[in-house]
Amino acid sequence: MIFSRRRGSGGRHHRADDEPRTGRHAAADGPDPDELDDVEDDPAVGPYDVTEAPDFDEGAMLDLGALKVPVVEGVEIRVQAGEDGAVQQVVLIHGDNALQLGVFAAPRTEGIWEETRTEIKATLFADGVAAEELPGEYGTELRARVRTPEGLNDLRFVGIDGPRWMVRAIYQGKVAVDASVATPLVDCLRNLVVDRGKDPMPAREALPLRLPKEAIEARAAAADAAPAPGKTPPANGTPPRPTPRPGGRGPRKPSPRPRRSS
Repeated sequence: MIFSRRRGSGGRHHRADDEPRTGRHAAADGPDPDELDDVEDDPAVGPYDVTEAPDFDEGAMLDLGALKVPVVEGVEIRVQAGEDGAVQQVVLIHGDNALQLGVFAAPRTEGIWEETRTEIKATLFADGVAAEELPGEYGTELRARVRTPEGLNDLRFVGIDGPRWMVRAIYQGKVAVDASVATPLVDCLRNLVVDRGKDPMPAREALPLRLPKEAIEARAAAADAAPAPGKTPPANGTPPRPTPRPGGRGPRKPSPRPRRSS
């Protein structure tokens, strides 16, 4: 399922009083803040916890439950979901670049990106892929280059620890090495909102994502309106012709029943 809408003018939303954000979510082992670019010092940069998120314009966010994804012009939000509406994957597409999003439960007292990053690096190494740790906007990132059927593809793994949650973002394509080629994807991550919920969950378990109610209803209506497989009548109303036998011969005629001898 693909979502793509135009977002109202005004770009990213800031607090009305421009007050500093509390609980900045940079990784604990990241570089010194003075060494990062200007965006690291911007108190209005997310991802945000739902308790401290700015007020966004109506229609500016796609509500997927634990994640509220910004709707940005030029960015397609591709969602893979089951029949029950539970979302398994969220990928944002801008041109030839992509941003895959995931959100996970974390303990109250510590972040989990450092441990997660170590495991990702080990998994890549086991697959014969070298990964490099580099400082980034949110702290230490992983960058790697993998071979795909279409050729080499650059990946950048970003982790943001928040209050009892962690967002994992994977940039794919040229944006993994040069953010300027797909700034709308960067803008989406900076405006992401996480709704952790209050229910206890094991650390590192994926937070539940679901399609919006209207999307589930639209899918159900489309399924009800679709004809059953194999039941579609021909346009002219005549019954379908028998399927020809292999080799171009006509359909096999039924064999006559043998006569019983008296």
